[in-house]
Amino acid sequence: MERVVYDRMAELDQVHWWYRARREILSDLIARRIAPPKDARILEVGCGTGHNLEMLNRFGRVEGIEVDPAARQLASMRLGQPIMDAPLPALPGVPNRAYDMIAILDVIEHIDEDVAGMRALAGKLKPGAKMLITVPAFPWMWSAHDVVNHHKRRYTKSTLRALVDEAGLKLEMMSWFNSLLFPLAATARLAGRMTGHEASGDKLPLAPVNKTFEWIFRLERYALGRLPLPPGVSLVAIASAP
Repeated sequence: MERVVYDRMAELDQVHWWYRARREILSDLIARRIAPPKDARILEVGCGTGHNLEMLNRFGRVEGIEVDPAARQLASMRLGQPIMDAPLPALPGVPNRAYDMIAILDVIEHIDEDVAGMRALAGKLKPGAKMLITVPAFPWMWSAHDVVNHHKRRYTKSTLRALVDEAGLKLEMMSWFNSLLFPLAATARLAGRMTGHEASGDKLPLAPVNKTFEWIFRLERYALGRLPLPPGVSLVAIASAP
């Protein structure tokens, strides 16, 4: 990702509606659908500034990987221990069959060799352990946001399912999410494309808008993994190791 993306992440990851609501949604999903064992060993790959680490710490002993030096330093401070520098797909120094859960949250779309990356991660899971995956959805939603974030692709349900299968993992669940705000996001992306004024979409909205978006997005925690959600900006999947 470009340096400005990491800088904005560090600035906004505790206040922006998307970060705040997504953490609550994923925390609820982990508790209900993954339920890691007591004192689980958990790895977050591509942890960025470490904004998910406190949430993941509720479920076990967390380790992280981040290749950007400045983001890695901030994440290390937040976690209180060093964050690994171990790029995909090689993952140097990361032990095999060691983790009860791996979280790869909006990361695999940045990797040129996504199949090789997922296969490498699958080998780090204990037998029967689970991986939590989130990715941006719908290739037609491609915009300036994807460009500045150095995305290689956006996924469909079919392409994400194929990725999980090719990695040798068993798909436990898959769902769209960030669905309630999807019509607004899709309209904004299409309007930007038509007018030639696409925005990267990561600025902090005015406080009332920020609170409203957070409230709307957070509502999905009650349905995700329980009920089918309509198309959304993102996809979430849970996959297990053989």
